[in-house]
Amino acid sequence: MSRRRICYITGTRADFGLMRSTLQLIAQSDLLDLSILATAMHLSHLHGDTLGEIGGDGLPQPLIVPIEQGAPSGALMARNVGQMIEHFVGSFEELRPDIVLLLGDRGEMLAGAIAALHLNIHIAHIHGGERSGTVDEPVRHAISKMSHMHLVASEESADRLRKMGERASDIHVVGAPGLDGLVDLATDDRRSLARELGFDPNRPVALFVLHPVVQEAHLAGVQAQMALNALAETDLQVVALRANSDAGGDIVNTVLERAASQDKIILRAHMKRGSFVSTMKAADLMIGNSSSGIIEAATFSTPVVNLGLRQNLRQRNHNVVDASFTPESIRAAIRRALKIGRQPAENVYGDGRAAERILKVLLAPPDPDQLMKSNAY
Repeated sequence: MSRRRICYITGTRADFGLMRSTLQLIAQSDLLDLSILATAMHLSHLHGDTLGEIGGDGLPQPLIVPIEQGAPSGALMARNVGQMIEHFVGSFEELRPDIVLLLGDRGEMLAGAIAALHLNIHIAHIHGGERSGTVDEPVRHAISKMSHMHLVASEESADRLRKMGERASDIHVVGAPGLDGLVDLATDDRRSLARELGFDPNRPVALFVLHPVVQEAHLAGVQAQMALNALAETDLQVVALRANSDAGGDIVNTVLERAASQDKIILRAHMKRGSFVSTMKAADLMIGNSSSGIIEAATFSTPVVNLGLRQNLRQRNHNVVDASFTPESIRAAIRRALKIGRQPAENVYGDGRAAERILKVLLAPPDPDQLMKSNAY
């Protein structure tokens, strides 16, 4: 029996961190061969030069797919989708994968799906069927409609895909891979993190991660400043991550850099996965609009203030308090989240065993009928 070839596409520190445990399990299998294509923010100095973190620990060195660099904009995002499609076609022709593995809703995943579909390659999509109400949602659903295997985080997502016309037999509830090994990864305690950041360990800490919404790119700076102003009214010490490369990200980062220069926050271009989840666990509050606040923070019972529309309509855990972008709403949400504090609850996104379920799907005999896609209704 020949080894099945799996190709994973990664474009950000976030998706690779979520998938690392799953990719390691794939790489360890005697029945699978893993290749990794790295692109997008992995190639950006402004986002921490994370390319070097991909290989090692049993993982193959990635092949690089170049993109156009420049000031973030919707036009640049669209041009790079086209450029990545061209490069992915060449990479797939060379690697000849049996399955292309994709996660989420970013442009590099859309480009990979388009390329694989036209080369008659099976596509396995993780985190399909979820909602967010911004540009991410139509991109995510478009990837789902091109995919042949759906590896979803919850039964709610599975039900949504069935309603979208996907075959029930192609949908597998595996949980969120980002929860795998999460507790064991958070090894740094509060005092060591405070020492690293120069914080007072006896004062509360907030982790701030805010990304732009493409449709609201012109408001991104105002929104970031509004959130920082609300945090400044508290006793919270703030560590922030730079925004992603979507349209409006440079404006958010300008606001964050100004606040950092005034010693109002500690700003990081990138945190390694262990440091990030340790900070999430130790923080008294996480605030922003990152999916990690929606999905992973509940594992640590960390209170989360979710801002704006980026995670709109996404399934919630009980630790999340939503706020619109008004000063009053943000201040009230911060007060409420801090008052509620840590309330242990089951995480609706899974039990931390997604990787073994994903591996089982990838190892199953491929169904040739999957390549002849049509709606099930």
